[in-house]
Amino acid sequence: MSVTGLDAGTAKVTANPRRLRLSPLQWVGVFLGAVLVLSVLRVVTGANDVDSSGLLIAAFGLAVPIALAGLGGLWSERAGVVNIGLEGMMILGTWGAGFLGYHLGPWWGLVGAVIGGAVGGLIHAIATVTFGVDHIVSGVALNIVALGFAKYLSVRFFSTLPGGGPTQSPPLEELPTISIPGLSDALGDLEQQHIFFISDLAGVLRAFCTNVSVVTILAVLLFIATAYILWRSAFGLRLRSVGESPVAAESLGVNVLRYKFVAVLVSGGLAGLGGGFLALVAANVFRDGQTGGRGYIGLAAMIFGNWRPGGLMAGSVLFGYTDAAQLRGGGTTVHAFLLLLAVLLIGIGIWQILRKGRTVQGIIGIVVGAVVGTWYALTDIVPPELSSTLPYVTTLLVLAFAAQRLRMPAADGQIYRKGEGH
Repeated sequence: MSVTGLDAGTAKVTANPRRLRLSPLQWVGVFLGAVLVLSVLRVVTGANDVDSSGLLIAAFGLAVPIALAGLGGLWSERAGVVNIGLEGMMILGTWGAGFLGYHLGPWWGLVGAVIGGAVGGLIHAIATVTFGVDHIVSGVALNIVALGFAKYLSVRFFSTLPGGGPTQSPPLEELPTISIPGLSDALGDLEQQHIFFISDLAGVLRAFCTNVSVVTILAVLLFIATAYILWRSAFGLRLRSVGESPVAAESLGVNVLRYKFVAVLVSGGLAGLGGGFLALVAANVFRDGQTGGRGYIGLAAMIFGNWRPGGLMAGSVLFGYTDAAQLRGGGTTVHAFLLLLAVLLIGIGIWQILRKGRTVQGIIGIVVGAVVGTWYALTDIVPPELSSTLPYVTTLLVLAFAAQRLRMPAADGQIYRKGEGH
């Protein structure tokens, strides 16, 4: 079978002529525009931490495990298999990182994380691809089983080790981080001067060259590799065709079940690596309940990103950023974001009415934006009980207003039996 034939057979389901494509120069413009918005927000509200290098470094650390889980979900769902089990695969990844990380070192800990997640992917693949179990049922069951299995393994293998216990591993060695000493220090000095836009840009750039974990760099490379493999290679074209129309793909000679199986295995490995980041980088120890629902958040980030790597990365950074803001700045920084959120909601509402003709959605956006703006004007700080919900509220609002442009793979979640196309 030729790649040309497959391309002709799947052109209708894979083409998306309306998708916006930005040139590298335009992406730079978007980046500078975002920095300018944060700079204006800092000056207007006086919240100097909204774009500080410290907050952004923390945001990247919070975004990486979510991004890796979401990337795993993207691989699976592009092949037509819904992966609600990302949380369970991350849990197995954290335990694998703790076990091999303690016995063989942190680099082997990453291998253990991938293996642990891949085991979860294997279970999900056997259930959904081989036996045709409902994808949601299999994923939920995997999450429950993985949680209990990790607790059992912790009691069995960590309880007798020095520094370990039934709910955690002994302390783990740290993985290296990378900084550019001269550049990092110079940008830090410029950031402290609080010059409009210049200091803000320096703070953002400093976050990219200060204490960057090797796993963060690996995650970026995995995003680039995923974009190339799935959208620039014959293998990726076949895999995506399986998620769009498995009957058409099989009629052109594609082994549908094999591609689904491989995709779910890769999905598990990536989610496990996200769990490994939590154990080896974020905490340097495995702990029970360490994932904290990040597998589900990664799934939401993948949906926000419209099942594409670039959008997924943006969604992950958005959640990590808002989470870091409420953790570092508390109610003061979150209060500053109320103003930005109000302006964005009102702007989206006006755009919905004038450009899309969606009057109801537009009015809702304007009303919610006005309420948020009033909240900002009448208060000086957001209570801690509410500020901790900022990441989740932001994610829900973005998903609500972005839902109209989302397009999942056409055959996502469908149970497929070999030979259905004949």
